[in-house]
Amino acid sequence: MKYLCLVYSDEKLLHSLPESPKDPECFAYAAAVQQSGRMLAAEALQPVASATTVRVRAGKTLLTDGPFAETKEQLAGFYLVEARDLNEAILLAAGIPAARVGSVEVRPVRELDV
Repeated sequence: MKYLCLVYSDEKLLHSLPESPKDPECFAYAAAVQQSGRMLAAEALQPVASATTVRVRAGKTLLTDGPFAETKEQLAGFYLVEARDLNEAILLAAGIPAARVGSVEVRPVRELDV
């Protein structure tokens, strides 16, 4: 089953705390998951200030600079993984280095027949 691991952190703190992960550790983790055959995709995101939120209301497209909602933590990136079950997906999420300074939301992917 596919699971999306959404990595959230406070952008201002992500790289400044003593326990903050450094790029080589993140690359090594991603490489290990890739080598295990469970990695489907992974990407880090640009800072939240580069986001544009799109809404359609009454047939009109509305654009807002920035993220959808004001929150303490912002979406920093994601891993799309293949796991036997939720427990295995949680184990993978717990290994994501950024989980030490933020959080990782694990969600099953709903397969669409398209």
